[in-house]
Amino acid sequence: MAEITNLTYVEEIQLDRDQLHALYVRFGPIQADRNLNQSLEDLALWLARVQRALKSGCHADIHQGAEDLKRIAQRLGMTSLARVARDVAEQCATKDPAALPATLARLTRVGERSLIAVWDLQDMSL
Repeated sequence: MAEITNLTYVEEIQLDRDQLHALYVRFGPIQADRNLNQSLEDLALWLARVQRALKSGCHADIHQGAEDLKRIAQRLGMTSLARVARDVAEQCATKDPAALPATLARLTRVGERSLIAVWDLQDMSL
């Protein structure tokens, strides 16, 4: 009998703390917290929308969602997430039946870990 091994993926997350700090300097702590929380909520919604778009096979929606994720991630200094979102947008053009779902799975992993990393940073003093 063949043995099945589950692989556990651990994605390294890169955050540009200076970018987050700049938001706080620019807007002040109260408005920056509001903007950051709204952006994190938007990221979570876009991650879910992109997954639904994959299930429905709508590459245009996947591309748009990836571009929006990239834009928000860049604004928040989520460099890993921005890079993977760019990769997903590029994969939409190829419509590779294996590469696009794999890249989207990575986007989900990196997105979730990025959200957690920023939430953890909010608990600390920026």
